[in-house]
Amino acid sequence: MKEDHMFAVLKTGGKQYKVQAGDVLRVEKLAANAGDKIQFNDILMVGTTLGAPLVAGAGVQAEVIEQIKADKVISYVKRRRKHSSQRKRGHRQQLTLVRITDILESGADKSGVTAAIGARSGTAPAPAAAPAKKAAAPKAAAKAETAAAGDDLTAINGVGPAMQKKLVEAGITTYADLAKVDPDTFEAVNVKPEWVEEAKTLAK
Repeated sequence: MKEDHMFAVLKTGGKQYKVQAGDVLRVEKLAANAGDKIQFNDILMVGTTLGAPLVAGAGVQAEVIEQIKADKVISYVKRRRKHSSQRKRGHRQQLTLVRITDILESGADKSGVTAAIGARSGTAPAPAAAPAKKAAAPKAAAKAETAAAGDDLTAINGVGPAMQKKLVEAGITTYADLAKVDPDTFEAVNVKPEWVEEAKTLAK
């Protein structure tokens, strides 16, 4: 069911947006190209219908206008060395500009429109592993995944399992990969200069 002027509250990229047909949104980068038609399926509210937590069968369809970057955010990183220095770092978040075309109160699960999927570093996320494998021993599975991917990046001071996962998703799986990263220009993950120096040592 589709109605004009109906409001919906959708969730994407960890944020909530109240929208209606015709609205233009900037959302966290999606795995889609300009001109693609996509559908947001995490709908928290449609009109007066409140989800629990989602509204079953509801969806918000949109057209991708273009992939853009947000305004640059400048941060200053102070380093402790024999000679005091200060480094300026910039980051521009990657976003997707979309135009809301339709709000479906029901039947979205049968619309056939491609679901809106988040993207990291310009690529679509890898397919999720089977639930049974994930539930079987999360720690053991994580170690096995790390061993298959490359070096144990958690050996670097300050890099934990969560950060290692982000690095692997950004294509950094070995000490040698991390040693080649330029912290000033690498935008996929906030890499610290000391990690790069330590990786150079471990890669030898």
